[in-house]
Amino acid sequence: MAGVGDWAKYTDEQEKSLYKKVEDIKLSPSGSEKVNVSENEGPGDTEEPEISAAELSLMKKILRSKLIKSTNDVEVQRNDPNSPLYSVKSFEELNLNPNLLKGVYAMGFNSPSKIQETALPTLLADPPQNMIAQSQSGTGKTAAFVLASLSRVDPSNSFPQVIILSPTYELALQTGSVAKQMAKYCEDIKFRFAVRGEEISRGETITEQVIIGTPGKVMDWALRYKFFDIRKIRVFVLDEADVMIATQGHHDQSIRVHKQLSKDCQMMLFSATYDQEVMDFAEIIVSNPVVIRLRKEEESLDNIKQFYVVCKNMDEKFAALSNIYGVISIGQAIVFCHTRKTASWLSEKLTKEGHAVALLSGDLQVDQRLAVLNRFRDGKEKVLITTNVCARGIDIDQVTVVVNFDLPIDQAGRADCETYLHRIGRTGRFGKVGLAINMVDGPRTLALLKQIEDHFGRNILKLDAEDVDEIEKLNQD
Repeated sequence: MAGVGDWAKYTDEQEKSLYKKVEDIKLSPSGSEKVNVSENEGPGDTEEPEISAAELSLMKKILRSKLIKSTNDVEVQRNDPNSPLYSVKSFEELNLNPNLLKGVYAMGFNSPSKIQETALPTLLADPPQNMIAQSQSGTGKTAAFVLASLSRVDPSNSFPQVIILSPTYELALQTGSVAKQMAKYCEDIKFRFAVRGEEISRGETITEQVIIGTPGKVMDWALRYKFFDIRKIRVFVLDEADVMIATQGHHDQSIRVHKQLSKDCQMMLFSATYDQEVMDFAEIIVSNPVVIRLRKEEESLDNIKQFYVVCKNMDEKFAALSNIYGVISIGQAIVFCHTRKTASWLSEKLTKEGHAVALLSGDLQVDQRLAVLNRFRDGKEKVLITTNVCARGIDIDQVTVVVNFDLPIDQAGRADCETYLHRIGRTGRFGKVGLAINMVDGPRTLALLKQIEDHFGRNILKLDAEDVDEIEKLNQD
């Protein structure tokens, strides 16, 4: 079997492949259909394709290497009345294996997050309890179920005891990275990846205690080839349940694996969303669960100052952007364009002016997108030019300015107010003051801006991008 025997070597090689540098990637404009988003867009502009739920989830996980500091409460929606929930304020209260505790602190977790302080006491209690948990990416879900799973492993037994399912190869690798860090000081706990490219010889038996993989491969290894006894599994985790449902075939494969588990196996299901489709799926997988959720933080305009700049054409838009960027103090900025062609054009123009620019659009492969986002998160580029692929759920602390180079529209040609909220919500995160600047290049886009104002009941102030004194005032707040 190639590549899995040495766990550390395996993950290092895979991560190098997954996060390879893409400085030399150059996007060429593509598409043939004209999209009337701006009065000044030319032929060849094309709308961005949708990216998959799995790719979006992976981008969120990569960017959120540190926990979001959520102030929202955990809701316990259903619970066994004989097993009341309680919460903890420190990891010491959980009576963890000292080596696991050491690994938790080495990862930078000083105290449990909101979801962890409620979920972990229940997940670690005896007898084991099943759980359905929901909270957005970056709140500590993965660390919670990994810690609970590793706590159930008996290192003296050399056979699989934990299965953690993720919907894609890349998400499985990301979960494995967390598990590797947490088990850093638990040398007797071994891992095996059940993902594409990993093969096992007929007749071989898996001896690692933790299997992290995708549903199809785990199903083959457990049920078709019987490389391990699935009835001995003590913990079964289904991560990214919402993405699992959106990925063709994974729903049925997960259920087939689940049906072979013993009735004493602890079941955990984690999801970023909490709609009825997810809950229907969860009810099949998890019996008599404790159901908890972290209330989602609502996007707010309260601490985001909004302005618009009137321009005649694309070149004036660019000149206005250059003036603003040259005057105000910017940590990092995200500039949203409607099409790949506009994004590519703007990236080239800013690069020629000497700005460190990252370009993110839908025709990049997933590993290329991750590399771009990593570089931006690490501050290697100060400006991220993107289409709507990055509008939702991407939180970077140091983003202080969002520019709508093109205003978002829906299929009917009206202002897409939901997308507008998600876009400008990339700034003003976590109570900080943010700045949103909108480029308006004609009567139609001015009408779109008016629709946005009416929708949110807030005035968007006009800004003269050629008035340096006026621009400088933005620094004073």
